[in-house]
Amino acid sequence: MAKQDYYTTLGVAKDASADDLKKSYRKLAMQFHPDRNPGNKDAEAKFKEISEAYDVLKDDQKRAAYDRFGHAAFEQGGGGGPGGFSGGFDFGAGGGLGDIFEQMFGQMAGNRGRPRQGNDIQQATEITLEEAFAGVKKTLRVPTRVSCEACSGSGSADASREAATCGTCRGAGKVRQQQGFFTVERTCHTCGGQGKTIRNPCRTCRGAGTVQRERSLQVSIPAGVDDGTRIRLTGEGEAGGQGIRPGDLYVHVAVRQHEFFQREGAHILMRVPIRMTQAALGGDVEVPVIDGTKAKVKIPAGTQTGQQFRLRGKGFSVLRNPARGDMVIEVMVETPQSLTAKQRELLEQFEAEGQKSAKGSPEHEGFFARMKEFFDGGRG
Repeated sequence: MAKQDYYTTLGVAKDASADDLKKSYRKLAMQFHPDRNPGNKDAEAKFKEISEAYDVLKDDQKRAAYDRFGHAAFEQGGGGGPGGFSGGFDFGAGGGLGDIFEQMFGQMAGNRGRPRQGNDIQQATEITLEEAFAGVKKTLRVPTRVSCEACSGSGSADASREAATCGTCRGAGKVRQQQGFFTVERTCHTCGGQGKTIRNPCRTCRGAGTVQRERSLQVSIPAGVDDGTRIRLTGEGEAGGQGIRPGDLYVHVAVRQHEFFQREGAHILMRVPIRMTQAALGGDVEVPVIDGTKAKVKIPAGTQTGQQFRLRGKGFSVLRNPARGDMVIEVMVETPQSLTAKQRELLEQFEAEGQKSAKGSPEHEGFFARMKEFFDGGRG
């Protein structure tokens, strides 16, 4: 079955901005995250598709290659990339179009010098905002392929581990194929590039040298990590068999939304409702801090809704840096509801006194004064 278009997978247009991509990814990742859909294989598969699509489109170089070549730009080991070349392109640090060109002709030369490895594994984990702030160690249950214990990863049932010369490549480990004017060399599919085949395969792994297992792995997630971060653990992927190094494990981190705190980069925004009397008279408000402590915010008399107060160094931790951002408190003045008879009487007295002077509510009085001038001028 053909792969779905990455833009369709994320539900965005092809000209979507980086922010639009990130917003859509976060929404879908939260919806289909395995921790929120335990035992749901469809949701797990959907989450992997979403992560794969975002991993490509968030990178400008990968996205440019995908827009030009589609999925063929990242296929591994066959299927025909652009121009009839198989295999994917590596967009590592410093990779550009010149590197793509070089890799295309490197494939024609038989992928010389490129180490083979086992398959990579994609795994997801969800953490709280507090864990993202302080850093956390997570234990993951990872389904993977490990080296076969019965044959020590050799794939052979014989103690001598004798192997025969591969009949497909005749020991070369590569096969040649003519494509137009070019002769393309590829790793032999029969022996996996070893040049030899097992005479008497191991009964446990059937000659593969690896078996399917689920193993427990502890992952250290650093303080300051952001939602959508991908952590690479080199060599923690699937075992590749004898002579082939293991693949890598990629852990996709999703940060759960918090009840009070809203993260904005290194800063934290917190909206705090205060009583009308607090806003009018002023006072102190105690608020929680992400590190588990408390802080007092001084509310001056006459505070209005939307006014912000900054607490320096009380915000979020910065990745690989001892610094912290700020915490911004935004107040919302709450109008009292369900008044008692006494409260209503006092408020009516307050309103009566307020009508005698414009000093108490200058914004209110100024607005309606300008409105009156506007309508008077309109009639003239």
